[in-house]
Amino acid sequence: MARKPRIDAVRNRERVLEAAKAVFSAGGADASLEAVARRAGVGIGTLYRHFPTREALYEAVYRREVEHLGDLADQLRNDPKPVDALRRWLHSIVEFVATKKGMSAALALAAHGSQELNSYSRDRLTKAAGGLLDRAVAGGEIRADVSPEDLIRALVGMCLIHDQPGWQSTVLRLVDVFVDGLRVRQGRQAAARSRQNTSKKSAAPKKKG
Repeated sequence: MARKPRIDAVRNRERVLEAAKAVFSAGGADASLEAVARRAGVGIGTLYRHFPTREALYEAVYRREVEHLGDLADQLRNDPKPVDALRRWLHSIVEFVATKKGMSAALALAAHGSQELNSYSRDRLTKAAGGLLDRAVAGGEIRADVSPEDLIRALVGMCLIHDQPGWQSTVLRLVDVFVDGLRVRQGRQAAARSRQNTSKKSAAPKKKG
């Protein structure tokens, strides 16, 4: 029977992952593993025991961020303000893309691993976006002709076309503009309700005289 990892080993692994996220986001693919170890407050030997290669560390950070985003979406589904919940989650995606930008070169080195991670992240994030989007649409606050895939593509596109220093603040502002553009205005809501009621009346069976 395999022994469970020691508490201090689990703690060190989490510290390394958190430090790696910060270092890679700021320094890109050239950021050193020594810098990660220093930020985490562990020796380089400890880092290599958990992550024997640079690619293993990159992939672990990537997967961890995707899981956190999925968990955040699950938590936000209980938010009484579905549009604000969706906006908050999209803001978190921007931070994730910043981390991914820093890791892109190293992930490309491990083509098979990168392909598996991309598939995993696409499915996980699309499902998370769909849950938040469905709540906002069901509440009549967001237009219904937008898919989770549309949402993710639009957001990632905004991130990728901005690569100047300070790009995150620009994208966060654009995300707010984008979400506001998806909102159903009061006039549209009334018209939608009217069309819905008319459709129901037309579909209802007529009483025989």
